[in-house]
Amino acid sequence: MITNLAADVQAFTSNVFLVEGERTVLVDAGANFDVVDRIRSNLDGDFEAVVLTHTHPDHVDNLEAVTDAFDVEVWGYDAAIEGVAIDHEIADEGTVQLGDHEYVALHTPGHKDDHLCFYAPEPEILFAGDLVFQNGSFGRTDLEEGDRATLIESIDRVLERIDEDLTALHAGHGPSVTDEPYDHVELASRMARQA
Repeated sequence: MITNLAADVQAFTSNVFLVEGERTVLVDAGANFDVVDRIRSNLDGDFEAVVLTHTHPDHVDNLEAVTDAFDVEVWGYDAAIEGVAIDHEIADEGTVQLGDHEYVALHTPGHKDDHLCFYAPEPEILFAGDLVFQNGSFGRTDLEEGDRATLIESIDRVLERIDEDLTALHAGHGPSVTDEPYDHVELASRMARQA
């Protein structure tokens, strides 16, 4: 089961996905709300890790509160990033278990250098972080480390891995997409070229 713990938060935060199953994890930690209380309210038992799509503040500001409260380890792309305690690096094309499924980590810079997307061929789920969003929106490239050409390459790389059987797109902001999510990623590739 995948639950967005930030779904109704009226503050500047990323989405925070609680992925329950054989290895229950949190995808991103969010910011500016009491995620610890929301984890306790939604989870009967423990979880094992926080897995980061990237380290922008809106995705990691709650991280210390989560690790203090639950004593879990943090997984991300680059353990050398200052100010974020990443215990385990996830390599490009490495696999990580989220819930009941193995996901392939795809290094997808352009929004931020340490950005990862996570894709499970079975059951065709994509955690896209801030690479792409609903309705063809895509990650901003006007921040430090942002680069539009690199972002387009990253979107195209994801498009090469997924197909029209994609069942869910869980983005870092906005709603998850379960109605033809592949089309939203494809549209983001086109829109990024036009902007």
